[in-house]
Amino acid sequence: MYPSALDTTLNPFQELRLSGRYITNSMIEPLLKILPKNVTVSVEGLSVEKRSIYSIKLGTGQKRIMLWSQMHGNETTTTKALFDVLNTFKTQNSILDACTILIIPILNPDGAEVYTRLNANNVDLNRDAQNLSQPESRVLRDCFNRFKPNFCFNLHGQRTIFSVDNTSQSATVSFLSPAEDAERTLTNTRKIAMELIAVMQTDLQKYIPNQVALYDDGFNHNCVGDTFQSLGVPTVLFEAGHYSNDYNREITRAFIYKSLMVALDTISKRELTGEGYQDYLKIPENGTCFLDIIIRNVLHQNKPIDVGVQYQEMLINNTIQFVPKIEKLEPLDGYFGHRELDAKGAKVLDFNHSPLQVGNEIDSVWLNNENYSLLVAKT
Repeated sequence: MYPSALDTTLNPFQELRLSGRYITNSMIEPLLKILPKNVTVSVEGLSVEKRSIYSIKLGTGQKRIMLWSQMHGNETTTTKALFDVLNTFKTQNSILDACTILIIPILNPDGAEVYTRLNANNVDLNRDAQNLSQPESRVLRDCFNRFKPNFCFNLHGQRTIFSVDNTSQSATVSFLSPAEDAERTLTNTRKIAMELIAVMQTDLQKYIPNQVALYDDGFNHNCVGDTFQSLGVPTVLFEAGHYSNDYNREITRAFIYKSLMVALDTISKRELTGEGYQDYLKIPENGTCFLDIIIRNVLHQNKPIDVGVQYQEMLINNTIQFVPKIEKLEPLDGYFGHRELDAKGAKVLDFNHSPLQVGNEIDSVWLNNENYSLLVAKT
């Protein structure tokens, strides 16, 4: 099982100079400078705080594919996977003979710098597709209008809370063929994106069975994916989720890389018509059934409850730290923990031996006079 047996087969071209959850312009710029001569690197525009928004163009084929990552600055897994894809193309050119690819590796460099979802004006760029109020949004739309893609890949990351439906399986990778209207009509454009997702899902089941889900397809014309889909371009949302104890998302990175390569290879070799969309409809939807840690069967204020802990991602000294926070003090039937502990009816206390409170940020708890760490386990 992954990672020991499959790491080299799934992701043999991993860019080792990018790792962890914190990825910024300053980390990718040295890599942009050493890309092969047949790759064109351009500055498409500037962010609110005047950071460069780069594009990478490669390939000579007629099928045009546009990909962008870190529209939300703290969603970095797909950026790492994109550079793994670029490493692959240093030796494998068949896809590039059929396709021309435009990559925006970090659309929101200001958000990336401070590890926030929003841009420097506190705007969610994925809710700015109509107003185009932000320079980053205008850069993306200008690239779309000029490049005229046949396919768009909208690359994101999702929190550890997501499950496959209401099961105990984590949604390690999620996809979506966005809606084009409030009725969620299955247009041919949507069906083509669905067919491509079905191909990726079939491949992923070999590695992460029952850990692929669909993101909610509620229509919002302010979202970029919904907008580009409604303009007649098949658009696929990728969501990089959680794999067991993979808080730095290096294992998930491999699954995103594999999905991207399968998608690009499929586009290069086939004419997708949308006729194969039905398998997409069989993929379960995301649920929200997970907490990072659950301590079961706790005696709290003379009542039996469970303790739910969620990690807060915080940028400290240029590293993302996962700070445990008490999220719930209640029975957690129907929830699952990525890590679980059974208190067997005992009290659980904070580091001062005081009762737990919702909102507490604590590194450890006391149970039966033993101290249990809540920190992410070292890997």
